[in-house]
Amino acid sequence: MQEWLKDSVFYEIYPQTFYDTNGDGIGDIKGIIEKLDYVKGLGCNAIWLNPCFDSPFMDAGYDVRDYKRCAPRYGTNEDLKNLFETAHQKGMHIILDLVPGHTSDEHAWFKESCKPGHNEYTNRFVWTSNVWDSPEGYRFVCGTTDHDGNYMVNFFSSQPALNYGFHKITHDWQLPADHPDCIATREALKDIMKFWLDMGCDGFRVDMADSLIKNDEEKEGTMALWQNITEEIHREYPKAVLVSEWSCPKRALKCGFDMDFYLDHWGHGYHSLFREITKEGENRSFFSKEGKGNAALFVKEYMEDLLATKHDGYISFITCNHDTPRMSRWMDERELKLAYAAIFTMPGVPFLYYGDEIGMPFMEGLVSKEGGFSRTGTRTPMQWNGEKNCGFTTSDAPYLPTGKPGETVNVEQEEKRADSLYHTVKDLIALRHKYEDLQSDGSFEVLYVKENEYPFIYRRGNLAVMFNPGAKPVEASLPGVKAGQETIYSIGEASLQEGKAVMGAQSFALVRM
Repeated sequence: MQEWLKDSVFYEIYPQTFYDTNGDGIGDIKGIIEKLDYVKGLGCNAIWLNPCFDSPFMDAGYDVRDYKRCAPRYGTNEDLKNLFETAHQKGMHIILDLVPGHTSDEHAWFKESCKPGHNEYTNRFVWTSNVWDSPEGYRFVCGTTDHDGNYMVNFFSSQPALNYGFHKITHDWQLPADHPDCIATREALKDIMKFWLDMGCDGFRVDMADSLIKNDEEKEGTMALWQNITEEIHREYPKAVLVSEWSCPKRALKCGFDMDFYLDHWGHGYHSLFREITKEGENRSFFSKEGKGNAALFVKEYMEDLLATKHDGYISFITCNHDTPRMSRWMDERELKLAYAAIFTMPGVPFLYYGDEIGMPFMEGLVSKEGGFSRTGTRTPMQWNGEKNCGFTTSDAPYLPTGKPGETVNVEQEEKRADSLYHTVKDLIALRHKYEDLQSDGSFEVLYVKENEYPFIYRRGNLAVMFNPGAKPVEASLPGVKAGQETIYSIGEASLQEGKAVMGAQSFALVRM
């Protein structure tokens, strides 16, 4: 675990919709540099930058055409280097988004792989033995190249799967992970990582980190692959960090990742806290004011993961990301304040998605943009002020529609409103920086949780963290607690009294014990 992660709060930036400096309607690297002081002002001291490499943008940059070139619409490699250096001067870190599982079908490797016969790059991708061979259970594109075979894709047809091998061989066209051509793919990935680390980036968020070795149900081969990669990267770049999109910390952190995301899967602990919406539209999330949630489900899962990995790395909570609907889609401002209070007071390293600090809406009904489909409404331009295009761009054709001035939130107005979500987020992050007990390594002990009941109370060192998101006041028995404890920060009415916690509707409190 890297030392600088102990007091880190990350800010996720979707580059095409953050800030446009050249008036072409698309955000750029210079725009991120210009807004670094804003990010730092929130209290975020690290940034996760979504894909910024050269791409035809069939999947918003998750289809890479050249791993060693900044996408021209964002700027140049020199701009990225300047971003790293400027961030470092401000005491901040930058990690890039690494897509190791597939490339664009326009990548030079794939173009070589598509040629007839066999060459150095044929097995850089996964091909069946001939064009008539298309086994069930896999996703293939067939008959579009001169190579006699069908190629596997991970997601869209424009994203051919890189070949790291198969853990279980079921067909003659599958190679084992220790095949020289599969090892060559692994080494090419290391080369890409070292290229950007040498330029000054501080690490990577790794897209779909659990998916590289195929036919690997227990992830044994995938873990061995990452153990090889992370050991070498950490040895040669001791301060570099790696965060996995895996959502299984007991696997991800054991194979060398510094952080693993706690993500939104149905029935998952994170889901039960913030995103449990039934098919009928009923909000059963614990942080809904409806009061129908179950924090005990989260505690059972989370404590098992935390205890199993506390010496290996960090479990990272997110307010949202580019793939999930913003919580504002089903939560009002008060609900968001309490939900974020949990995210910023938990152990591990938290991530704040751009715009969540002002409660930016999920924009409904948008036509898919660059492979966004249902995710497009989460990727709209940052709303900076009440001017044209909410201050994102001077262009008449922004990348995606912005909120209408006067009808939606923006940074400028939220900064002026003393009780805004923006100020709550700043306060919570400031508290995290101030109190070491609230930081990544601080201890965690559940003081009160019961099945399908409120409140939820946990302890971080000498601090009690108390939540009652429901619309009704509640009390909780806490034997041994003395009256007169200092309340450091609160939302609503909440206090520790003799032997109990007393909490008003939709309340949160941070209390010194």
